Order: sequence, then structure tokens, then C-alpha cells
Amino acid sequence: MKIRHVTLRAGKLDSLSGLIDPASHLNWDYPDHKVTTCVITEKFSVGAPIRFSGQGLSFAIVNRSSFTHYGSIDYTQRLASMIDAVKEKKKENAKHLAVGAPAKTRHQDD
Repeated sequence: MKIRHVTLRAGKLDSLSGLIDPASHLNWDYPDHKVTTCVITEKFSVGAPIRFSGQGLSFAIVNRSSFTHYGSIDYTQRLASMIDAVKEKKKENAKHLAVGAPAKTRHQDD
């Protein structure tokens, strides 16, 4: 089973993040954040169509056997760590793009 946080727009997958963290989403010991249903898309890629049924969006129910006891977690700390990791990744990507960008030339009119 693969589950991701995504945004949907106009019947398609608009953006997606990494796979969910089972310790927070599939944890019997942390019921406030557990995932129980998921919207079904054709595939995990931006632009992929969402599946629809006669009633609207198609959903999958997460099987109870997917859950386990991971113990107590500090969700606030985990969230802060994730945000820091995303910021660091953005910095790395920006450096990579800057290194690969062509040098700007200065024109007489500048």
C-alpha cells in the first residue's frame, strides 16, 4: 500500500509529497492523525486523473491490518523536523540550479 499527501484540482492530481509516515498515520497509539480513507488516482504523478464513481470521487478504505502499535510519538517535533528537512532540500535545489545556470552578461544599457 502506498499513500501520499496530495492536492487535487479539476479532476487531476495537482501536487504530491512523499509517502506518509506510518508511525503517525498508521499508528493505533496515535489515533488523532490516522488515515482511514484515500482518494484513488490513476498513478502517483502530477496530472494523473482521479478515479470517479457514480457517487463522485472513488475512495479506498485503509485495511485495519495496515495499522500497528508504534508507541507514543511527538508529532510536533516530527513535523518541525520535516519542515526543516524540506527547507534544507529547497536550499540544496536552489544551489544546484544556481550552479547550472548560465552566467548573466551585463549590457551597456543596464
